[in-house]
Amino acid sequence: MNNKKILVVDDDEDICCTIKQYLELHHYQVETVHSGVEALKMMNNDFDLIVLDIMMEGIDGMELCRLIRDRVDVPIVFVSAKTLEEDKVQALAIGGDDYITKPFSLKELKARIDSHLRREERIRSNERYLLSSKNITIDLLANEVFCKGKKLPLTKKEYEIVKLLMLNKKVVFSKERIFERVWGIDSDSQLDTVTESIKNIRKKIKDVDPETSYIQTLYGLGYKWDVSNEKR
Repeated sequence: MNNKKILVVDDDEDICCTIKQYLELHHYQVETVHSGVEALKMMNNDFDLIVLDIMMEGIDGMELCRLIRDRVDVPIVFVSAKTLEEDKVQALAIGGDDYITKPFSLKELKARIDSHLRREERIRSNERYLLSSKNITIDLLANEVFCKGKKLPLTKKEYEIVKLLMLNKKVVFSKERIFERVWGIDSDSQLDTVTESIKNIRKKIKDVDPETSYIQTLYGLGYKWDVSNEKR
């Protein structure tokens, strides 16, 4: 967790100082502010996690969370003297990821922070293995293809064709080249297997997303992955 940046928002300067000193002993970078207004000015900074008090004058922690949640995609850990269940429920409902009641143990706070940051690292690591094109997503670790969130029942060869074309958008692959890349030059299968496999892929995609054509045929040349109006 070295060099992770934490923003602590609390109107109690002593609490901010104590949290800052403790977390910095464990190699975190810590910034502290004492109001919601000050915190808003810090939102352009790249923090990895926010520790947020609720009861502050002006913009309190609940309101601050509402204001920043849509544009700040990091864990928010509330700390508050409020102990009622409805306060905790509300804090989590508006976008908080955790809730610790005051007084709290610094050791527990660090453990919660560590846990959330490990989870974020796992999520971001997994995202590196996801390949997306409009409504199609390939999970390169699980070897699965999803369309609009629904897993497509592709065979192993069909999956390999989709992956080949998606990884090489706009590149035209002849039937011979696809056959060589997916089946191998020593395969006993016939070249027409490529045509049949692409026909099956299109049908399986169309069952879920009938509005989009993902695999384009260039007659006499081959196939390429080309999604109309796709953001690039």
